[in-house]
Amino acid sequence: MNSLDYGIIGNCRSAALVSKSGSIDWCCLPEFDSSSIFAKLLDKEKGGSFEILTDSSYNTVQQYYDNTSILVTTFSNETDAFEVYDFMPRYLKEDRSSHTPPEIIRFVKLKSGTPCFSIRYNPKLEYAMGETVSYVKKDHIVSLTRNEKFDSLYFYSNLDLEAIHSEKLIKLTEDSFFLFGYNEKIFKPSLSKIKLEFERTKVYWLNWSEKTISYQRYNREIQRSAITLKLLSYEKTGAVLAAATTSLPETIGEVRNWDYRFCWIRDASMVVKILSVLGHKTFASNYLRFIIDLIPDKDEKLQIMYSINKDKELTEEILDHLSGYEGSKPVRIGNAAYLQRQNDIYGILMDVIYHQFVHFSTDIDNGEEMWDITKGIAWLVEHHWQDTDKGIWEFRTEDRHFTFSKVLCWTAIDRAVKVADIIGKKRKAEKWQKLRDTIRKDIMEKAWNEEVQAFTQSYGSVHLDASVLLMEDYGILNANDPKYISTVKAIGRDLSREGLLYRYKSADDFGQPTSSFTICSFWYINSLYKIGKYQEAKMLFERILTYSNHLGLFSEDLDFKTKRLLGNFPQAYSHLALIETAINLSQITHEEEVIDALK
Repeated sequence: MNSLDYGIIGNCRSAALVSKSGSIDWCCLPEFDSSSIFAKLLDKEKGGSFEILTDSSYNTVQQYYDNTSILVTTFSNETDAFEVYDFMPRYLKEDRSSHTPPEIIRFVKLKSGTPCFSIRYNPKLEYAMGETVSYVKKDHIVSLTRNEKFDSLYFYSNLDLEAIHSEKLIKLTEDSFFLFGYNEKIFKPSLSKIKLEFERTKVYWLNWSEKTISYQRYNREIQRSAITLKLLSYEKTGAVLAAATTSLPETIGEVRNWDYRFCWIRDASMVVKILSVLGHKTFASNYLRFIIDLIPDKDEKLQIMYSINKDKELTEEILDHLSGYEGSKPVRIGNAAYLQRQNDIYGILMDVIYHQFVHFSTDIDNGEEMWDITKGIAWLVEHHWQDTDKGIWEFRTEDRHFTFSKVLCWTAIDRAVKVADIIGKKRKAEKWQKLRDTIRKDIMEKAWNEEVQAFTQSYGSVHLDASVLLMEDYGILNANDPKYISTVKAIGRDLSREGLLYRYKSADDFGQPTSSFTICSFWYINSLYKIGKYQEAKMLFERILTYSNHLGLFSEDLDFKTKRLLGNFPQAYSHLALIETAINLSQITHEEEVIDALK
């Protein structure tokens, strides 16, 4: 069994993880980065959960309802069966604003017989830092905690509340529901209202998915990944989260545990670019508004990451009272990486801005603001591209001249030149062209290692790094460049294990990496596609798709031996790379495959 056999549900305000057996083991309310109300994922004893308990005669099957974020878990034995539809309400109201209450609905549909189950509703508010007490009221259950701060949660059902609270056996004789949320209801929920919320939420997601461009191959995987990326977006500000969880380790028992419930400029920009390709223009414009709001002053430097509500301080704390995912401590909230300098973010952001000018130039509302940001980024890169930094992998010790960071500095200026050309700013374009050429010359001379016959992790290094595979993607090299082809082959020999890639093998702050970084495997497959290795690329891609969980979801890492999902989940990085790879491979013609086979 894959230990991250969870589905994600959400409404672009918060999210929850539901296990294969129908237990909600992770949820933060009212927002993604709020304190947890269920955290069994991080401590099986203390964390709290919402479980539907049946006897051993029942089997469970789980799947998403069509192209939606509604998760369906079916419980059945030979005579009795019921389905649980888990979702967070989301739809457009008459005024076109979004209805996204901080609540979860569990709609229980009777299928056959008289199923029996009990409910373990065990919320632990505020990361289970103190005691949570639940009381049965006339029409709801209220859960309260009074630790350092007061918090509350409200639970509703058309089933007997005392039976639920005391975990007594319940016989299901008709459709039922559970609803819990951050706010007390003014009007008591009814079954008919729950069904209406279900239908409206279903229609919203079906309409959203219909806007996603279809492909002849891998369309199911593309659709599921696109919905997952949408679920990791925070509609209020336009931010995009790296993942929905904190402190799921890269390797069981190790300390590589981080809080990913924040917006990394790099990750988010990549997500926005790929969803724009899939046809979701509004998604991109919301994110650009997020960026514009972060840069009120033209000379203000960008941090690498922000909170979903644009906060700049993300102080890292350790929750010692939680045992961690399968004993992997520490459990962290906040992320100290916000203090790091990573020069690659400017190029990735400029790539998104250029993409917007190219595809939406006739109706872009914030073109002048984007041009000001372009000039500001170009100025920052001009004055800092020769500086060392922490790099894409966020090394917490020494700064270096990382190749990927330099390539993205080149990308920033290259895209600035192209934006200037689009809007007729010729003098700026000419000035920046010289800087672009200077940066490229520096990279070609200092990042290439003649002995290794590859571009390496940093200037003067002999170590390989999967991030340099993106040199072709960003356009500093062509796919037919002998040095690029040589680099791809060298990385395949050194970093690949049966198609799964290390980010790098060199020791970092915590020793030598022991798991595969999922996005790097997709980068490698993409690189094989770019250099014409179509059959190998397709074979590796279709193999890695089998390593997802039962719902097609990926985390940050994979164990090389067991193929177990590791790291925070679901991971935006992994799913955006899956989409990009699937789009590329879906374009391979039969003739190209034949030619590749004859080589």
